[in-house]
Amino acid sequence: MEKQKKKSRHSKHPHNRQYKDRLWRMIFNNKEDLLQLYNAINHTDYQNPDDLEVNTLEDVLYLSMKNDVSFLVGGTMNLYEHQSTFNPNMPLRGVFYFSRLYEGYVADNNLMIYHEKSVRLPKPKYIVFYNGTKNQPDSMELKLSDCFENTDNEAPCLECTATMLNINYGHNQELMKHCRRLEEYSIFVQCVREYIQSEPSVEDALEKAIDTCIHQDVLADFLKKHRAEVTNMILTTYDKDLYEKTLKEDAREEGRKEGMEYLNQLNKYLLKSKRYNDLERATEDIEYQKKLLKEFGIESNDTK
Repeated sequence: MEKQKKKSRHSKHPHNRQYKDRLWRMIFNNKEDLLQLYNAINHTDYQNPDDLEVNTLEDVLYLSMKNDVSFLVGGTMNLYEHQSTFNPNMPLRGVFYFSRLYEGYVADNNLMIYHEKSVRLPKPKYIVFYNGTKNQPDSMELKLSDCFENTDNEAPCLECTATMLNINYGHNQELMKHCRRLEEYSIFVQCVREYIQSEPSVEDALEKAIDTCIHQDVLADFLKKHRAEVTNMILTTYDKDLYEKTLKEDAREEGRKEGMEYLNQLNKYLLKSKRYNDLERATEDIEYQKKLLKEFGIESNDTK
């Protein structure tokens, strides 16, 4: 009875992706863990976490490193964001974020932007950590210019590039090897996903996932200290029905993409062979379409 009450209360919060975003920021707001992540991404070996300056800008981590002239490390302005859903509009978000950051940097350093002398600015570096359920490569670049309507050859006057890193378990293993905390986060999320599919309630799944990870020394110190907070965070943002619906929608989307690839391949073969009648019939007769797919050795899941 008590579990039923909890479930009804939690169902008011449909955005299950939020718990991962909040959990990731909670972990990497710790300077030691964030410095380890910074070093792993940039192939550096900074040792003093107190030299790391961290600010949160609307759920985004902005970080800089102190040095002798109070400049950003390597002349770089770093922006880290976690995403539980694939979003091709991240570069546009980056433009908004960096605009505010540079405005603050100019003001803090009393830079004279209306003088003849060119000002010196830190180079922007934008990293998006992806942890969604859709299959994505280990790394990919998202560009603001991909959003522009005008597709002529003239280079746009404005560009912003976000490097998206897939941090689902099994991806970016070299990065994980150099950042144990990121690997632990990846394992924990995977563990939660697996137990949610096998356990009768989210509460039971979390108990088992947390116990398993602590026993295997995965985020053990963090989970022991913040167990109640992590549990409450997930319970108040997780909706199992929505999660399962999302998985099914993702699978259908992948199936549609795969099907289009097979059909495009078939159409090319038919056109090349000048079998125009077969091409026309295949657009209206699904069974005949399957027959042609087999004929050309193009077998999708539906034709096997």
